[in-house]
Amino acid sequence: MHQEPLAARMRPRTLDEVVGQEHLVGEGRLLRRMIETRQVRSLILFGPPGTGKTSLVRIIAEAVGRPFVSLNAVSAGVKELREAIAQARWQGSVLLHVDEVHRFARNQVEVLLPAVEDGTVVFIGTTTENPYLTVPPALRSRATILELRPLTPAAVATVLRRALADPERGLASYAPVVPEELIDELAGAVGGDLRAALNALELAVTTAPPGPQGRVVTREWLQECLRRELHRFSESDAYDLLSALQKSVRGSDPDAALFYLARLVSVNFDLETICRRLVVMAAEDVGNAYPQALAVAVAAAQAAQMVGYPEARIPLAQAVTFLAACPKSNAAYRGLEKALADVAAGKGQAVPLHLRDAHYQGAAALGRGVGYKYPHDYPGNWVAQQYLPDDLVGTRYYEPTQNGSEKAIRERLEQLWGRR
Repeated sequence: MHQEPLAARMRPRTLDEVVGQEHLVGEGRLLRRMIETRQVRSLILFGPPGTGKTSLVRIIAEAVGRPFVSLNAVSAGVKELREAIAQARWQGSVLLHVDEVHRFARNQVEVLLPAVEDGTVVFIGTTTENPYLTVPPALRSRATILELRPLTPAAVATVLRRALADPERGLASYAPVVPEELIDELAGAVGGDLRAALNALELAVTTAPPGPQGRVVTREWLQECLRRELHRFSESDAYDLLSALQKSVRGSDPDAALFYLARLVSVNFDLETICRRLVVMAAEDVGNAYPQALAVAVAAAQAAQMVGYPEARIPLAQAVTFLAACPKSNAAYRGLEKALADVAAGKGQAVPLHLRDAHYQGAAALGRGVGYKYPHDYPGNWVAQQYLPDDLVGTRYYEPTQNGSEKAIRERLEQLWGRR
């Protein structure tokens, strides 16, 4: 006979059984208020696997007491959506759950929007992806977006102990014997995924041989049953990991930088994207504090793409740790941003005449290049003259720091130009 998996049987039936999402369902929190007052509006719930998205949808459906339809954005096409909307128009407002909503195509969204607008359906989408990056704006703007957080090991352990002790829905009828330290180890090994923890526990208990003391679960058996998904990776993870990698390099933390690089290379993430970020980090965050960093980053990027995975991780690791250890300056980058702001504001439109192109016949008659001083003709290969447009004279964009090689750059510019 078919038996529901433990993870399905142990789904929370009430808000009080939900663990780890107190920011949403704790006393006085928004989702709890919506459910308790039965004023549920369209929602998008997103978060990692095994954090309780579907369970919350079921609790909402039970609480509001409306007809409930659940679809998957991958397998349900326009036909199924139209049928659900037709059912809603006949029965009254329907709670429509769409799982993997980030996979919605444009034509599906266009069918759904009018029904959401006029209240024919109360839409609840669930997804593991960041909806701000993956869900069409037209649908996103009509829903309240709530994030579910990865469960803490303590929260996972709470449900594991609950499952071991529950005689009706849990595993108590098997007389399981699981040492407390193994429960804590399992809870800490699943990365906040309660479903993975319950699946591993169920397999370990139900396959353990019965004995006089019950079904004794060992560490080896539990590890064998744990299908670790240590490399879960989604589209929005890529943005977060690349951001964390650059911020760790910028913060001169090579250990953190290596960890986030490891997350990326463990799934063979697109090499070109990682390499582009390396070059950007060298120019943006190290800059002229250590100018050679850009050459190192470019060389590492070329080497990584030349050898490919798995060896690509080696030059990438060398470059990431090197960039993290370098002195830092974003003075060149900041200077460019300030200059771009002045360009956008319409400043500096007239290039000084003496700097303009003078290679063609008649240029001198127009004043092009007249009065230009060729620096190589002067001592030290430098001569004072105006370079900025008239309306920007005196503006400073590049402010060298006192870090690394940029300290010498600063000293040279101050010697040439004075403290402008």
